[in-house]
Amino acid sequence: MDISVITALSADQSSAMSLSAYSSIIMLVLVVAFFYFLILRPQKKQEKKEQQMRNSLEIGDEVITNGGIVGIIFSIKDDTVVIETGSDRSKIRVMKWAIAKNNTVHDTDEK
Repeated sequence: MDISVITALSADQSSAMSLSAYSSIIMLVLVVAFFYFLILRPQKKQEKKEQQMRNSLEIGDEVITNGGIVGIIFSIKDDTVVIETGSDRSKIRVMKWAIAKNNTVHDTDEK
């Protein structure tokens, strides 16, 4: 074999290897972008929305806990909420993170 043929073959192999490496890096970046935009970003938005709902709780709001308990907020502390449930007005203290839904509609338009 001629030396120029050998160097041409090795140059083709090295360019093919570098092209393969670039395509692997591009695929990895695409997979990371896919997970970020379709999984992580919507989850962060949902967590932010839930935190905003918990911060805007007021006394008298009807709430549902993660355990399915429905009650009316009696008092609010830093990390806990006391809710009244049932006709006998029994009170339960729950953590704020355990509030799943606020059933009371607040008028957000300030006039």
